[in-house]
Amino acid sequence: MRKLIEQFKEIELAIFDLDGVVYRGDKLISDSDKVITALKKLRIKVVYNSNNSTITRQMYVQRLKGFNIESKILDFYTSASITASEITRLKQYATIYIIGEMGLKEELERCGHMVVNAESNHMEVDFVIVGLDRALTYAKIAFAQMCILKGNAKFYATNADASLPVAAGLLPGAGVMVNAVETCTGQKPVKIFGKPNPEGVQSILKETNSNPSRSVIFGDRLNTDILAGNRAGINTVLVLTGVTKTSDVEKLRGDTDRSPEAEIGMIPNIVINSLKDIFLP
Repeated sequence: MRKLIEQFKEIELAIFDLDGVVYRGDKLISDSDKVITALKKLRIKVVYNSNNSTITRQMYVQRLKGFNIESKILDFYTSASITASEITRLKQYATIYIIGEMGLKEELERCGHMVVNAESNHMEVDFVIVGLDRALTYAKIAFAQMCILKGNAKFYATNADASLPVAAGLLPGAGVMVNAVETCTGQKPVKIFGKPNPEGVQSILKETNSNPSRSVIFGDRLNTDILAGNRAGINTVLVLTGVTKTSDVEKLRGDTDRSPEAEIGMIPNIVINSLKDIFLP
């Protein structure tokens, strides 16, 4: 059985970001499947926390299966599923307009909410929720604006990632859509539910009954994965297979005396080139 390096010997829970850590677009990142399998053999709990709200948790199960990684729906905590849970705490059976895709729509409907389209009465909309929408149109933004400014809808967002890692590089992320609605309404979201908000990580700790000191998050973004993990009080590992470079970390560490608190919170405990580096050679 493979042995973990010293820093991970006491770990009981491993939280993985997906895009840029386990895979990039439709390409598996080298040996990530073997690493996850090895961790499970060591009886370490493995879950996944993604800011990508476009696909359902069942679709994530199928995607990982295609990479030879077995999982189940309850292993996934997405910005869409976290958003749906939090919105349900605010109001049950709400009427919601989304700028987003199937993953967000299905999670909200699973919780009993009604997701309406731009032909609906804007006065009946309780919440406007914005996530990644690769079919974004002017009309969608205009109706969101109407619901917020002329109606009574509150503005929330799944996440504000600037970009989305794909096999060929980077594409625009949900932050582009959030900024569009923010600009035309003059309002910021009441809350952005995904990372770096630590509530998702805190929910994982609670539901898995895990000790923060024995838990770790593996991510490729300093301002989402690492910041969320640090805010939740768990161990943080930056994996250099995604959007962040070594130079980004070095610059951040060199500027800590002048950095605001948020930037200091983006410094990871450990930096590794890829997931396989957590095991001894």
